[in-house]
Amino acid sequence: MSLHHAMPRLVGTLALAGACVAAPIAQAAPDATTLVRHADDYRTGQTHLQVETRVTTVGRDGQADKERLYTVFVTDQRRALVLMKSPADAGQKVLMLADDFWLLMPGSQRPMRITASQKLLGDASTGDIATMSWSEDYAATLVGEETCLPDAEAGANPRRCLHLSLQANRKGVSYARIELWVGLQRHEPVRADLYVHSDKLAKQARFTLDKAGKQVEEMQLQDQLSHHKLTRIQYLARHARQVPDTWLNPMFLARNPSLE
Repeated sequence: MSLHHAMPRLVGTLALAGACVAAPIAQAAPDATTLVRHADDYRTGQTHLQVETRVTTVGRDGQADKERLYTVFVTDQRRALVLMKSPADAGQKVLMLADDFWLLMPGSQRPMRITASQKLLGDASTGDIATMSWSEDYAATLVGEETCLPDAEAGANPRRCLHLSLQANRKGVSYARIELWVGLQRHEPVRADLYVHSDKLAKQARFTLDKAGKQVEEMQLQDQLSHHKLTRIQYLARHARQVPDTWLNPMFLARNPSLE
């Protein structure tokens, strides 16, 4: 057989061989949903959890302005209870049941309906405090590998991240879309752009891990719509805790202002 006639067969054989080599690489590509679950593990790590949380607003001079303390009980089926611990808000509670949020005020036996975007302090909304996972609320798409930080902040040796685009798959969430960057190797959350339902960029979030590199220690929220102030959400302590189902009933909470 002449070289001229053998070339098409040779090219086809090489193409098939290349496909066989590439197939395992394609199969090993990270799954977007799994990546989001890995990022969630850095924020919660388990289903039933008590999280002691501090929220601080920071002024333009970099100094702390206001501060509030919260105890957050996170449980299954997108349920959470937030107890306000600071003297200014003592006795107030926020209950999240899937897409529904209630505010309970001391002295009132009527729970008030609120939304996930209701502000608690600074740019920290009820959804920011009560919701500590993305995988249940968003459909994720892997955009690709990028630098973790914008070019202006990346420096001489930019760190690499995986960029995920998250679209809300339910109505009761604070953000309609989230652009999330996670670490290339461990898939820890690094930063996020948070878009409201009008598709405006509302906030930018940065995540800091603890010294062990196992959990998110702090989330910083930078407002992008108006005053551009900074709000820090610090997770002071986490431990396993399963609360009674009665605590997750708005009418029970209204009738029983003291839980512990």
